[in-house]
Amino acid sequence: MNSQRWMYRVGAATATVAALAACSDSGSPAPQAQAQPVNEPLVATYDGGLYVLDGETLEVEQDIPLDGFLRVNPAGDDAHVLVTTDEGFRILDAARGQLTDHTFPAADAGHVVNHGEHTVLFADGSGEITAFDPHALENGGLPETETFTTPQAHHGVAVILSDGTLVHSIGDSEKRTGAVAMQGGREIARSEECPGIHGESVAADEVVILGCENGVLEYANGKFTKIPSPTPYGRTGNTRGHEDSAVVLGDMKVDPDAELERPQQFALIDTATDRLEVVQMPPAVSYWFRSLGRGPQAEALIMGTDGKLYVFDPVTADMVKAVQVTQPWTEPDDWQDPAPAVFTREDAVYVTDPAAKQIHLVDLQAGTVTASATLEQAPNELSGPVGHDH
Repeated sequence: MNSQRWMYRVGAATATVAALAACSDSGSPAPQAQAQPVNEPLVATYDGGLYVLDGETLEVEQDIPLDGFLRVNPAGDDAHVLVTTDEGFRILDAARGQLTDHTFPAADAGHVVNHGEHTVLFADGSGEITAFDPHALENGGLPETETFTTPQAHHGVAVILSDGTLVHSIGDSEKRTGAVAMQGGREIARSEECPGIHGESVAADEVVILGCENGVLEYANGKFTKIPSPTPYGRTGNTRGHEDSAVVLGDMKVDPDAELERPQQFALIDTATDRLEVVQMPPAVSYWFRSLGRGPQAEALIMGTDGKLYVFDPVTADMVKAVQVTQPWTEPDDWQDPAPAVFTREDAVYVTDPAAKQIHLVDLQAGTVTASATLEQAPNELSGPVGHDH
């Protein structure tokens, strides 16, 4: 097949526990596991390690030293989180408060995508895609994987849908141009109308949205559709979807010449009408890429630089309420530096407050902060297990 010239499956279920364990990161000694499971575990990174917190009380259950700039993502089940390290994606058993010695090797580990029965990892340095069933993490060690490769290495993203379709970005180290959809090693759809492609979200009915510098790219029903920005330049690079909503929330930058644009507008992408609406934030309020979230009723959440968590109706674009959470803040020049981050899970909405070295739990319905915890170190990234039933 012609498609095999540029993409092939390296091996279905090739990476057994024994095979990958040899490549795992030995790292620092993992702490002893909790005597009791951590309740609704929450994971925050800081400069020099990880905090594992009780998601209800916000008490620190484990403080795990680990060097390097750390990123954290849900692993796809109700117990584990993946920690991005120099070696790849390392498994943290958050429910037990234990950083394991098991790592999915990756050259320049990038995006982690959870959807349905697949967690998909993208290695920017090689273009390799690794997929596994997150429920297999319950068995300990490393699960069996499927591995795919893209034509050229790039800062990419991939997702596997319930019918087995693999949708992934295409590009190289200089530019990213679009995406393809694959079934059984065969290309079924392609679009190169997405310059600077970045980020992924899945909306209701398994509609995939990928961000571009001039709108977004939609994949649904076996084909790609370009949804243009109403502005000449309109970069959406970070999105948040909800399985019960046809609308995807995205950031929106409109100045192509800005070194660091602090956006004061955002995007609502309606996948039912294939329309992108640009919505203004309140005057003088901006946000950054860690500001976005979705509430339990699919509300669009944005943490503003005035310290308020804004709640928007994703269908009408109306602002429903604003909850004061932190003091005013400014987006840092370096994206790796800490500033408020939003993480949502079921009814819980968490916001970090690095300036105060705190984490807050927000009750959206009441419009109040219901719990806060002060940490020894300023929190940076924030995540936790987000599982689903078979």
